[in-house]
Amino acid sequence: MKIAGIEISHREKILFPKQKITKLEMVKYYEQVAEKMLPYLKDRPLTLHRFPDGIDKDGFYQKNASDYFPSFIKRISIKTEEGTNIQIICNSKKSLIYLANQGTIGFHIWLAKKDKLHKPDKVVFDLDPPKDSFKQVKEAATKIGDYLREKGKDPQLMTTGQNGLHVWYSKRRTKIFDEVRDDIKTVAKKLEEKYPDLFTTAVRKNKREGKIFIDYLRNAYAQTAVCPYSLRPNKKNAGVAQPITWAQLDELKSGDEFTLKNHE
Repeated sequence: MKIAGIEISHREKILFPKQKITKLEMVKYYEQVAEKMLPYLKDRPLTLHRFPDGIDKDGFYQKNASDYFPSFIKRISIKTEEGTNIQIICNSKKSLIYLANQGTIGFHIWLAKKDKLHKPDKVVFDLDPPKDSFKQVKEAATKIGDYLREKGKDPQLMTTGQNGLHVWYSKRRTKIFDEVRDDIKTVAKKLEEKYPDLFTTAVRKNKREGKIFIDYLRNAYAQTAVCPYSLRPNKKNAGVAQPITWAQLDELKSGDEFTLKNHE
C-alpha cells in the first residue's frame, strides 16, 4: 500500500499499545494533516522523535539525516560546537509520509529558517503545570497573551499534546538568538514581577515553589519546539500538538485533550 508515493511497511505494527493504534493509522493521520502542518515545517531544520517499535519501547531523537534516506528528503548542513550536522528539512507531503513511515511520531522544529539560521522568526513560551495543575497553566497562558498583546504582538496558542501549552508569536528576523533570548528574559522577569504568585524564572525545579516556569531558554540557536499538529509519544491517549483559538482556552481540560482520534 502506498501513500503519497511511499510504500508503507509493517502497516499493522502497534505504535500506541493502549489505544491499539497501528503504524498505518499514524501514517494516515499525517497524510490527513499534511496540508495544515507543512507550512509550519517548511524550511526549518528538524529533530525527529522516532519509535520504530512503538512508544512502549525505547525511542530516540534524531538530528542527522540517515545515510539511507532518499534524495527527495531535503538536507541542510549546520555548524555546531562539535562540528557539522546534516539535518532534515521536510517541505513536502512525500517527505512527511516517508519520515512517518520510519517510525517518527514527533516532529520538532527550529525557531529559525534555513536561510537565516541565527535569526529566529518565532518566539515560544513553553508552559508546563506544576503538580498537574492545568488550571494554573491556563491562567499563565492568558496572562502572557494579554501582556504580549499590550506590546503589539499577536500571540498564538497551542496544546502540547502532553501536559502543557505553548504561547508563541512570529517576529521579524532582525536579531540573532542571543539578543532575542535577552529580550524574552526581560519579558519573563517583568511577568514574574507583575504576577509573583503565578510565575517564576527559577531554572532549578526545587526553587519554583509550585509556580509556572517561564522557559525563555528554549529561544536559542539549535533549540527546537514541537511542531503544530505533531503527535506526541503520550502513552495515555496519543496526544496532538493542536493549535487552538484563545476562545477555546476556557473550556480546555488538558494539554492532551486533542488526540489522533479527535483532532481538529
